[in-house]
Amino acid sequence: MLNRLNLLTRHLSRPFSPYRPTSPSFSTPSLAPRSGSSAMTSAAHTKPIHTAACLIIGDEVLGGKTIDTNSPYLAKFCFSLGIELKRIEVIPDDEEDIIEAVRRMSSRYDFVVTSGGIGPTHDDITYSAIAKAFNLKLELHQPAFERMKRLSKPHPMQLNFDWDTPSPGLTAKLRMVELPFDPKLPAESQAVFVADDLWVPVAVVNGNVHILPGVPRLFERLLLSLKPLLIPRLTDPEGKGTFRLMISTPLPESAVAPYLTELAAKVEPRGIKVGSYPRWGKKRNTVTLVGADTAYMESLVSEVEENVQGKRVAKEDELDPPSDSEHVFSQ
Repeated sequence: MLNRLNLLTRHLSRPFSPYRPTSPSFSTPSLAPRSGSSAMTSAAHTKPIHTAACLIIGDEVLGGKTIDTNSPYLAKFCFSLGIELKRIEVIPDDEEDIIEAVRRMSSRYDFVVTSGGIGPTHDDITYSAIAKAFNLKLELHQPAFERMKRLSKPHPMQLNFDWDTPSPGLTAKLRMVELPFDPKLPAESQAVFVADDLWVPVAVVNGNVHILPGVPRLFERLLLSLKPLLIPRLTDPEGKGTFRLMISTPLPESAVAPYLTELAAKVEPRGIKVGSYPRWGKKRNTVTLVGADTAYMESLVSEVEENVQGKRVAKEDELDPPSDSEHVFSQ
C-alpha cells in the first residue's frame, strides 16, 4: 500500500471532471440545506463528544511494511481536547472487516476516525465498504471533483492525460471522489473541506464516522483542521483538554501498589485515573494522575510525593542519574 500512499500523496493536492452519471445530491446546487433533514443533521453534528475510536485500515500495516503513526497522533490530539480515546484497531483491506468494525465503532463512540484505503487503486475499498456498512451508495462528489481539477496536476508520466477525455487514469482518480452519500441528509454535512489548498474532503458518514487518508502528513493536517468544528461539541467548549501530572519515584511498583490502589478508589469519583509505569532498565518509575480537574489533582501532589517517596517531574527522565549503569532493582 506504500505505492498507494505515494499515489494518494501526489493526488491530494489536485481536482476532476464528470464522466459518470452524477447524482445531483453531491453537486454544487444541492449544497443548500433541506428543511426536512436539516434538523436531523444538526442534531447529529451538535451531539457532545466524550469518546473516540480509531480504525487503521491497511494490509501493509498488519504485514509490518508500514508503521502506523496516525493512531498515536490521534491519541495525542484527543488527549489535548479532553476526548477519551477508547479504542484503536488495525484491520486489513477487507470489506467484511471494515463493515463490522465501522458499524460497531459508530454505535459505541461519539467520534470515529478511519485512516487509509481511499486511494485510486483496486485495493482502496474504504469508501465502498463504509457505504455498504450503512446501506448507502457511492456518489461522485462534484465539489471535490472540481477542486481536484483546479488544484492538481497530472503526473508527468501521464503524458496524454486529459480531464475532459475518459481514460483508465481518470477512472482511477474518480475513485477518490466517489463518497458514501445519504440522500436523507444535506450534502454539506457529509463532506467537509477543511483546507483551501487541498481538494480532498473529510467524508462524514452516519454522523460520526470521519474518513481520512492514511498518508501521515495528510492525516495529521486534516485532523488538526477539524479542531474548530469539534471544540463546540466538547464537554469543555474551551478545549482545554486532559491534564497529566507525573511523579517520579525510586520505589518499585510492588512497593507503591497498595497506596496507589487506595488512591485510585479515592479519586475515581472525581474522574481522575491513577497510573503506574515501570521504566525498565532505569532506576526510577513513574506514577501519573490523569484528568480534567486540575485544581483537585494539584491538591494531591504533596500526598502522592510523600507516599511514593517521589517528586513531581515534567519529563519522565528528569531525575535520572547521568548514568544508568548502576544496578537496576526488580519491580
